[in-house]
Amino acid sequence: MKNNLLFIVTLVLLISCSKNYSPEEQKYILSIEQKRKEKNEWMKNDPNSPFNYKGKVEFHELKYFDVDPKFVFSSKLFNYKNKDTITIFGTKGEARKVVRFGYLIIKHDGNEYKINVYEGTTKDGSKYHSIWFTDLTTNEETYGVGRYLDFELNDNPDYFYKVDFNLAYNPYCAYSKDYSCAIPTKEDHIPIKILAGEKKFHD
Repeated sequence: MKNNLLFIVTLVLLISCSKNYSPEEQKYILSIEQKRKEKNEWMKNDPNSPFNYKGKVEFHELKYFDVDPKFVFSSKLFNYKNKDTITIFGTKGEARKVVRFGYLIIKHDGNEYKINVYEGTTKDGSKYHSIWFTDLTTNEETYGVGRYLDFELNDNPDYFYKVDFNLAYNPYCAYSKDYSCAIPTKEDHIPIKILAGEKKFHD
């Protein structure tokens, strides 16, 4: 409890001494930092984490860009008229079938960028939706394969989704060669530097 309190107090002081964030932005930054702390603890200690599940992998704290509210966007989901099934590949070379389901539009520095949303099927037949992408930090500050964002489909066609790149994370193959992960396609490249979310794990 003491450690958590010290962590929060330290963060508040750091945020207050840096950029001129509004109280709402400061609260948001603290919430993301807390999630990162909890994820570090899970990655290190949980038997199902990629550092423990398929054999022990040496753990050190995950690396992140500073939380930046300017990398949070909002967009409706635009459905593709023809939801094509395409083949993507995992990092071990295996082919995977996914549906190009729809896309989001974000606006950054006066320009618009499209972000694809894919629909996949688990082994038990359940549907899930994913975003994976590369950007101008890929293979530099961030993992060379790309990064992911979670996406939960809403039934309301007018729903606005939050696209928060501060939550962008590395797939498990970034930590251990025992995992295979989907490789983003050329169409999933965002031609800007997304200085938000998780950085490379291995130098």
